[in-house]
Amino acid sequence: MTDDIRFRYEDPQLGEFALRPVAPEADAPLLHSWLTHPKSAFWLMQEARLDDVAAEFGKVAASPHIEALLGLHRGEPAFLTERYDPSRIELAGLYPHRSGDAGMHFLCAPTGTPLHGFTLAVITTVMASLFSDARVQRVVVEPDVRNTAVHALNRAVGFEEIGEITKPEKQALLSICTRARFEAATGVTSA
Repeated sequence: MTDDIRFRYEDPQLGEFALRPVAPEADAPLLHSWLTHPKSAFWLMQEARLDDVAAEFGKVAASPHIEALLGLHRGEPAFLTERYDPSRIELAGLYPHRSGDAGMHFLCAPTGTPLHGFTLAVITTVMASLFSDARVQRVVVEPDVRNTAVHALNRAVGFEEIGEITKPEKQALLSICTRARFEAATGVTSA
């Protein structure tokens, strides 16, 4: 499946990161192990069964409004990201949408041997991939207000915190990052 690489990014310290589409059935066991891990609580899939995960990513694969990508680090699965249309799902009607907005989620695989700078390299890869699409002018995220670790990461790559919004499943912190803010924060040019 590594022949379907959609994006590559070379981190100066940690090497190659790449993104490929999630294969719902084939990737379900791996994604199930990640999504049901205690460190993945903010993904709200702690109780999911294997077939629930396969079905969820099957729905994602069939939707024109969201795409799931498996992230690789040095060729090995290491993270998950989703790109979505915030005018259609997740944030529809909850913020002032603009043409050129893309929504994003990401999840690093749980590990017993953390790699210094890994999560920052992951979010940088994800953001660079989004901004490599000339149509994307802003990235919009809506993490749980309690997820302070991801708020710090978001700020590190240029997100501006807009304010809290109420979603059916959580109280979220709406944050937006422009291409210029991303490039200023990271030094990574994306176009």
